[in-house]
Amino acid sequence: MPGAAQAHSFGKLYNLPVPFWLYVYGAAAALLVSFLVVAYFVTAHPAQAGPSNSRDIGNTAWVRSLRRWRVPALLKVLSLGSLLLCVLTGLSGTRNPYTNINMTLFWILFVLVFTYLTALFGEVYAAINPWRLLAQGIGRLWPAYLQGRYRYPEKLTWWPALLLYMAFIWIELFGYTRPFSLAVILLAYSAINLAGVWLMGITAWFRYGEFFGVLLHLVAKMAPLDYRPEEKGAARLRLRIPFSGLLDDSPTHASLMLFVLFMLSSTAFDGLHDTAPWMRWFWIDLYGWLKPVVGDNPLAAYPVLQPWYTAWATLCLLASPFLYLAVYLLFIRLSKLAAGGQLPTRELALRFAYTLLPIALVYNITHYYTLILSQGSKIVSLVSDPFGIGWNLFGTAYWLRAPIIPNAGTVWHTQVGLIVFGHIVSVYLAHLQALRCFPSRRQATLSQLPMLFLMVLFTTFGLWILAQPIRSGG
Repeated sequence: MPGAAQAHSFGKLYNLPVPFWLYVYGAAAALLVSFLVVAYFVTAHPAQAGPSNSRDIGNTAWVRSLRRWRVPALLKVLSLGSLLLCVLTGLSGTRNPYTNINMTLFWILFVLVFTYLTALFGEVYAAINPWRLLAQGIGRLWPAYLQGRYRYPEKLTWWPALLLYMAFIWIELFGYTRPFSLAVILLAYSAINLAGVWLMGITAWFRYGEFFGVLLHLVAKMAPLDYRPEEKGAARLRLRIPFSGLLDDSPTHASLMLFVLFMLSSTAFDGLHDTAPWMRWFWIDLYGWLKPVVGDNPLAAYPVLQPWYTAWATLCLLASPFLYLAVYLLFIRLSKLAAGGQLPTRELALRFAYTLLPIALVYNITHYYTLILSQGSKIVSLVSDPFGIGWNLFGTAYWLRAPIIPNAGTVWHTQVGLIVFGHIVSVYLAHLQALRCFPSRRQATLSQLPMLFLMVLFTTFGLWILAQPIRSGG
C-alpha cells in the first residue's frame, strides 16, 4: 500500500503556479475578510447564538424505505464481514499489499472514505461498529459479560482512547504494515476491545476506550445529518446546518480536548516528517555533527542512525498534541485578556476546542484524498480476488487496476481551497461560541482577534507543509 507521503508525491518536483507567499497572503486575506464579515453581520444574542433548529426526518418516505429494505441490518453484516475479511485475507492471502484486499479495505475505505462519509451522514458507526457487534454477540450468550466487572474510573475519562489513537497513528507512520501484520493488529485490537468490555462494561468502554468510536463521534458532529442510534427503541435522524453540531456541546475533560488537538497535530506531523527540510535536518545536518561517532560512510552509518531516527520521530509525534495545546492555551489566554471575560482559561479552552474540528477534517482530506484515487479505486478489482490468488468472483478482477493520478496543479489548488474553507468555518464557529462566552458583542469580537491570528498561523503552516518537496526514506 502506498505510504502517506505518496498522497503528495507525483514522481517529480512540482513548482507552484505562483509564488508561495502569494498563496499565504491570499489565504490570510480571505480569513481576515471572513472575520470582518462575521463580526459585522453575526450579532445574535449570546443565548441565541448557535445553529438553527434541526428538522426531524426520521419518518420521511425514503427513511422508511431504508428500514423496509433492512438497510441498517445489511450495514451491520457488511461491517462485521469486512473486519472478518480483513483478518482472513491477511492471514491466508497474498503478502503483496497491492493485491491483498485487506490493506485497501482497511486503510483506504475504512480509515479514509468512511471517515469522510461520517462527516456527511452522521454517526452511523455507532450502530455498525464491528467490535461492538462482536461484544453484543457474546452478550447474548453471556449477559453478565456486557455489564463489566468494575466501574469505569472517572479519572481515566478519554485517556485510553487517546493512547490507542496515538498507537494507531504510530503504526500507520512507522509500522510498515503488510497484509499479515495488519491482520494481527486487527486481532489484537479486537482482543483489547473485548477485554475492555469485560472489565468496564459495553457502555463505558465504547464511550471512552474504543478510539475509532471517539474519533468518528467527533467527525459526525460536523455532518448535516444528525443520526443517533437506537435510543429507547427508536433511532433518531434529523437534518441540521452543516457543522452546527459542534456548538451543541463542548469537551468535558482535557483528555478529549487533547484528542481533538491530536487529530490536528498528527496529520500535520504526517505531512511534515516526509518533507525534504525534515529529512535534511536529521540525515544531513545531524549526521554531519555525528560523523566523529558513526563514521564518514553514510551507508554504514544508516543502520546505526535508523533506530535513533524512529525514536526521535516517535517522540515528536507523541509530543505534538501537547505542543499544540501549549500554543492553543496561549492564544486562549490572550483572547481572555483582550475581552476581559470572567470565565477561566481552562473553561474557555474547552468551549472553543470543537471549533478546531473543521480544520482537522480539511487537513485530513487534503493530505490523504489522492490515496482514494490512486489506491482506493482498486477495490473494484480487489473485491473479485480478495486473497490475491487469481480469482475473478464478480468479473471485475481486471478493472481499474491502474492508479488514477490527478493533475498536480489541480491537487494543490484543491488543497488550498479546502484549507482556507476549513479555517473560515472555524472562524465563524468560534465567533458564535464567543457570543455565548462573553456578555457583549464587543467583548466577543475582541476575544477573536488572537484566535484569528492563530488561524492565520495554522493556515500558513498547513500550506507550507503541502508546498514542501517530499522525500522518501528515513
